[in-house]
Amino acid sequence: MRQTLIAASLLAGPALPLHAQETAYPLTLTNCGVEISFDANPGSIVTIGQSATEILYSLGLAQKVAGTSVWFNPVLPDYAEADADIERLAENDPSFESVVSKKPGLVAVQYEWHVGETGIVGTRGMFHDIGIPTYILPADCDTKDNSTGGDGTRTGAFETDSVYRGIRELARIFDVQSAGEDLVAELEATEADAIARAKTLDLPEDLSAVFWFSSPDLETDPYIAGRLGAPGYMMSELGIENVVDSDEEWPLVGWESVARADPDVIVVAHMDRRRFPADDIERKLDFLRTDPVASRMTAVREGRIVQMDAHAMSATMRSIHGLEALSRALSKMSFE
Repeated sequence: MRQTLIAASLLAGPALPLHAQETAYPLTLTNCGVEISFDANPGSIVTIGQSATEILYSLGLAQKVAGTSVWFNPVLPDYAEADADIERLAENDPSFESVVSKKPGLVAVQYEWHVGETGIVGTRGMFHDIGIPTYILPADCDTKDNSTGGDGTRTGAFETDSVYRGIRELARIFDVQSAGEDLVAELEATEADAIARAKTLDLPEDLSAVFWFSSPDLETDPYIAGRLGAPGYMMSELGIENVVDSDEEWPLVGWESVARADPDVIVVAHMDRRRFPADDIERKLDFLRTDPVASRMTAVREGRIVQMDAHAMSATMRSIHGLEALSRALSKMSFE
């Protein structure tokens, strides 16, 4: 999928490392099944999805971001000052008109259900027809079928390689390959450290967990992580069994079923979003402690509840930080 980049002349000596090369425009990429082309470095960006926003900030491109949308958690602390000066088109879903009004050179998207064949913000064709290219982060379309609507269904396990590919491709589009390679190297080191730490722990061989993102209502079934998404990646890397055996990204699973599985650890999403009552972490924790069914689970009685940024539970750059947070939390737990 990579296009060959033009480096120094062969007569000048060995080629420079990939991350030191300049992008040769026009640049053409195949992104989530759609070919996109750039005649030059895009002058501005609108993001639909926090992951796209934070990757661009991490690549040193905040000055090009004209507007952001779809936020779950506060921006990473290193970028709070820069983010404060950038317009938020919407905390949740922006309108097609609000995105187009910024006249961006690129719309960078986290979820295909926002901008895809049936995108609720708009289809890729709608943007491309008026000359605005769209880039969807590969983590949301690699090994994933989004034609089913909603959060989609995984056709294979999420791997962080798809996150790294998104970082590298955005770095190519904006000709900041060195920053992209530095960011990937930092994340790979964090990932390796988290896995190595878990291997030193005396964890039960049959250690199990469940990830609770939210619920349409606290009286109804919760959205629990399936086995192939970002939480499944975390559990697999740390030697934890997911008590939910579903390929759906976030299936609705009854608390009775979860309680029968009796997971050793419960990971709950912490977010600023307030689309559902259970988005509130305090309401989640209160439910676990007081509900007649949920309160009887071993993880609740033993206090083995881990709070994690909701954004880390999606297939994003923050998933690596979520892996690190869970690894550290396990190191402080007792399973006697």
